[in-house]
Amino acid sequence: MERLLFIYNPRSGKERIKTHLSAILDCFVKSGYCVEVRPTQEAQDARKYIEKNAYRFDRIVCSGGDGTLNEVVTGLMGYMEKPLIGYIPAGSTNDFASSIQLPKNMRKAALTAINGTPYSVDIGSMNGRYFTYVAGFGAFTEVSYLTPQEKKNLLGHQAYIIEGIKQLGSLKAYSVTIEHDDEVVDGRFILCMITNSYSVGGFKGLTGKDINMNDGLFEVNLIKVPTSVMDYQNIISVAIGMEQSNDAILSFKTSKLVIHSNIEIPWTIDGEFGGNHTEVEIVNHRKAIQIMSGIEQNTAKLL
Repeated sequence: MERLLFIYNPRSGKERIKTHLSAILDCFVKSGYCVEVRPTQEAQDARKYIEKNAYRFDRIVCSGGDGTLNEVVTGLMGYMEKPLIGYIPAGSTNDFASSIQLPKNMRKAALTAINGTPYSVDIGSMNGRYFTYVAGFGAFTEVSYLTPQEKKNLLGHQAYIIEGIKQLGSLKAYSVTIEHDDEVVDGRFILCMITNSYSVGGFKGLTGKDINMNDGLFEVNLIKVPTSVMDYQNIISVAIGMEQSNDAILSFKTSKLVIHSNIEIPWTIDGEFGGNHTEVEIVNHRKAIQIMSGIEQNTAKLL
């Protein structure tokens, strides 16, 4: 009998897991698995447990927000042979889950974790710390980890919007030098995002176009300092998907980049605080994990 670890964050996303836990476990047992269940106790609990115990399981299914998935992936990156991952999204936004077409219904997501399509995805690292879909700094990137959990549970995705609006009057520009693919870019930017996702914070326009989550390339988008009302309008149009690009946004794809600054910049990794840095090296680890997706079998084979 194959062994399955189900590890979940009981506080994530309005604590929805409480009403679905029995149905989820029933799904796993009926699928023939010997199931071990672990609710996370504190930050980084999932990572620490998986680092020590992943070798005992044939499949690891996690439930929580993007931060929980990040911990699971990070815990597995030290293994040469990694078990398949299943993911039952329970956060407030769930950008990564949307990108691999996971159902929002938790029981259907549990079935996908067992019977979905295995899909290889790239994983990023920033100064050795792993991320599943986004690393960034600047405007709105602090919203996810500064928004109190209680407010996230009460308001869901609206909590991010409210906190984002609060930041509009205090946008800060950072002067940075970016090295990638034998090119050097200097500039002042209010936002930098390195992504492997179809959306960030629920906004699809900010991650670029022609996205492929296992091509070994990040989508890099930098928003320049707005100098007019029109610039602000253009940026918003891109964020909500009304425009593909404009002069206010610098975009490119790369597998590796180094970003320098003269002052420490606070970074965000998968919605969590990523530390203050004057220099970061970001690397793409192509097809580093396999996760069960809602993507059609024939389509997944082509990607």
